[in-house]
Amino acid sequence: MPTVRAACHGPVGEGAGADAPIIALAGAPNVGKSTLFNALTGLRATTGNWPGTTVDVGRGAWRFKPDGKVCACTECSGDCAVNRTSEFTLIDLPGAYSLDPLSRDEELTRTLLVDAPVAERPDAVVVVADAAHLARSLYLVAQLRETTHRVVVALTMNDVARKADIEVDSYALAEALGCPVVVLDPRRRQGLDNLARVVREALARPTPAPRLTGTPALDDLSRDDERFAWVESAVSAGTTGSGAERVSTSDRIDRVATHPVAGPLLFLAVMWLVFQVTTTVAAPLQDWLDGFFSGPVSDAASAVLGAIGLGGTWVEGLIVDGLVAGVGMLLTFVPLMALMFVLLALLEDSGYMARAAVVTDRLMRTIGLPGKAFLPLVVGFGCNVPAIAATRILGDARQRVLVSLLVPFTSCTARLTVYVMLGTIFFERAAGTAVFVMYLASIFAVVGVGLVLRRTLWRTMGAEPLVIDLPPYQAPTARLTAAVSWTRLQGFLRTASGIIVVTVCAVWLLQAIPTKPGYGFGDVPVRDSAYGVAAQTIAPVFAPAGFAQWQTASALVVGFVAKEAVISSWAQTYAVEEPEEGAEDLGDFGDQVAAAFESSSGGHPLPAVWAFLWFLMAYTPCVATLAAQRREVGLKWAVFGVAIGLVVAWVGAVAIFQVGRLFW
Repeated sequence: MPTVRAACHGPVGEGAGADAPIIALAGAPNVGKSTLFNALTGLRATTGNWPGTTVDVGRGAWRFKPDGKVCACTECSGDCAVNRTSEFTLIDLPGAYSLDPLSRDEELTRTLLVDAPVAERPDAVVVVADAAHLARSLYLVAQLRETTHRVVVALTMNDVARKADIEVDSYALAEALGCPVVVLDPRRRQGLDNLARVVREALARPTPAPRLTGTPALDDLSRDDERFAWVESAVSAGTTGSGAERVSTSDRIDRVATHPVAGPLLFLAVMWLVFQVTTTVAAPLQDWLDGFFSGPVSDAASAVLGAIGLGGTWVEGLIVDGLVAGVGMLLTFVPLMALMFVLLALLEDSGYMARAAVVTDRLMRTIGLPGKAFLPLVVGFGCNVPAIAATRILGDARQRVLVSLLVPFTSCTARLTVYVMLGTIFFERAAGTAVFVMYLASIFAVVGVGLVLRRTLWRTMGAEPLVIDLPPYQAPTARLTAAVSWTRLQGFLRTASGIIVVTVCAVWLLQAIPTKPGYGFGDVPVRDSAYGVAAQTIAPVFAPAGFAQWQTASALVVGFVAKEAVISSWAQTYAVEEPEEGAEDLGDFGDQVAAAFESSSGGHPLPAVWAFLWFLMAYTPCVATLAAQRREVGLKWAVFGVAIGLVVAWVGAVAIFQVGRLFW
């Protein structure tokens, strides 16, 4: 079986064997495709109770036992399966209401299902349909049945349909559609065995002959009325109940959550509460971990190295002052990141985050963007890289470029670690509020820069009205919340750990190279090393912003590679640096940072801290984000974005410090 080339775009995992049948998951946004994909493969594609979660194609191996039960061993090689038919390659496609694309992610779905050569298309398509809004999903079924696809309908949201007085007769619906219908609940892993059996039976049947041939036939608008009539007939045959419109619990909540005034205030209050709870609850664990790594771990490493004759050598400096100090500082933020991911997963799974697009629609429209442009920006508060990919949900190429330029101004979780550290040092109990202020600053930067770019580069660009399918509110499940949170924490640690180890070693190497005579390798004051001299050369650039200390300047330079490395390199510098002769020992890392801001700002540390935080938020994104920008909008716009970020960061930081010093 030939491989599907389109599936190479951002795979979530490896597929099954080369000869395994390929099954595609398709359907409208927010019907549970990614949740079903995760349940069947054991992988962790991004899921959320909001539209536009999937903007790429993920693939994984769907393995099941002879009785159809999904194999619990997600890392096996298929040995538990009886034969090759017990193993499929499953593809998770971006959400699409039809095969008539309006955005790049929908184009990807059409390319795989229609425009690719017949031999390279999936062997079968599972259309995931929302039982509560059945007609929205069946138009896609109508189009697929006009091609060469074997189609199976997977019916989700049945509990929501019953609450709306809608009962679906799966047998009658299957007869009306002319294809199998399986009722399931992927969140509770119900009906998965039956789906495996039905898909296997569908594959055993010959490939259906196309009812229409060629792309023009599929795009023929004159057939729309016929398709809609077919959908209406199928819904009538397969459902019973009034389905009458009534005020649901979701409607009552949305009266406040999407209100023009109360909605934004509620959103800000919720986000403030998230940051306050995160910093307050995680603080004791952070303090304990900090003491653990700076005390017992460092002492144990020194003792072991001393016992094998490496004490006092450059090896001890690399391991204790480099790896332990740098990596240890990052690991102290694990409790905070874990709690943050849990709270955000709860908000997403509940359906609340989808309302953010509604309450920000008016704000987005001022910069020529639709409200759904806020969804990639929300993703950016987790990580800028997938947020750049999420711009594919926008149909206008100019809007995609603009949002790609604005995403780096959103405060990703890597920046969050620095916010929390400085907030704890300078604002103590108000650290959560300080973090919240920085997220407000991100929104301000996005709107401000977006407004300037729109009025200078895209004056004619307007925003189409917001059309979004708001999912019903639902009680988050512990299983899904834990899985999503753990996956994000793993991703953060996996990315950060590799970057941190390489960066720490590179920084230590530069700190070990002397630039003055009389010093040997690994036995040189940091300020006289290659690292320190380079940092001291750059530091004066930040003097107007109040943070011209060379240790801070060097951390910002390292941050060009990855923001996760800012804290580790900062901590590493202070760990290695010895007090000058006659100078007071300033104690731990926090005291040293506070003293540095105090001295470099001329006695105005608070304005200098805010200026530094602004610069960190706005200046050039990490290398991975730049690569994503280059891939999505081209090298020219990526370089342009770097220039804008540096200008906004420096000008804003100088303004904040120069004005702030008048009052603090």
